[in-house]
Amino acid sequence: MKLNYYQIDAFTDKIFGGNPAKVVQLDEWLDDDLLQDIARENAVDATAFFINGGEEVDLRWFTPDLELDLCGHATLATAHVLRSILGYEKDKMTFKTNSGTLYVHIENDVYVMDLPQRAPVKVELPNFIKESLNKQPLEVLKSRDYILVYESESDVRNIEIDKMLFDNENIDPGGVAITAKGDNSDFVSRFFIPQATIFEDPVTGSAHASLIPYWSNVLKKKKMLAVQLSARRGELTCTNEEDRVLIAGKAKTYSEGIIKVD
Repeated sequence: MKLNYYQIDAFTDKIFGGNPAKVVQLDEWLDDDLLQDIARENAVDATAFFINGGEEVDLRWFTPDLELDLCGHATLATAHVLRSILGYEKDKMTFKTNSGTLYVHIENDVYVMDLPQRAPVKVELPNFIKESLNKQPLEVLKSRDYILVYESESDVRNIEIDKMLFDNENIDPGGVAITAKGDNSDFVSRFFIPQATIFEDPVTGSAHASLIPYWSNVLKKKKMLAVQLSARRGELTCTNEEDRVLIAGKAKTYSEGIIKVD
């Protein structure tokens, strides 16, 4: 069996930036164990598997470790494959996923994802996370992911995490977002996942489903620019809606190829 795949750098306008995702085109769903094995072999943050049904596209996402309930950058990457490589002509794409129906609007070379909002609420920070941090946050919230709010962009850039302590427990399927007001953007973040093959995620669209409503409330702004301060760096144009968030970004194709599964 041969499967076409594409590697896309999402939330960037240049290769080697943003967050890399593999996008694999299917004619029908394969066994879940095989999908997980392919994602593990791909060794990137996320692999998107899709079936193009014309009016709607079925979409699932896997990390090297597990299936995700929502993945922003791999959704954007899939939209880019459909549009720029496979010739999808409509300016709006509809994706059927485990998180419900997602939409991507295309405006020139920018992909605007319409995702469910996940507003976080205040919680206590688990000891295994607290003890792993070299500096404690000002505020702790949670939806799927923990949101740790810091005083400055410098705090986010310079955070140190003791991975041995951090990996003591699994918070599947979520992670930990470290965030603060930005120096040259509305807010910045970094994202870490306990017990994951890839410790720091370069650009995390799904975490912004919680970051956007939080910062929209704090800053009293509906539209914002966000920067994820990973080594690869990513920029996201964000809009907070009543129960949805809009996350816009660009993408670049890095490679195309064939997966051979005997």
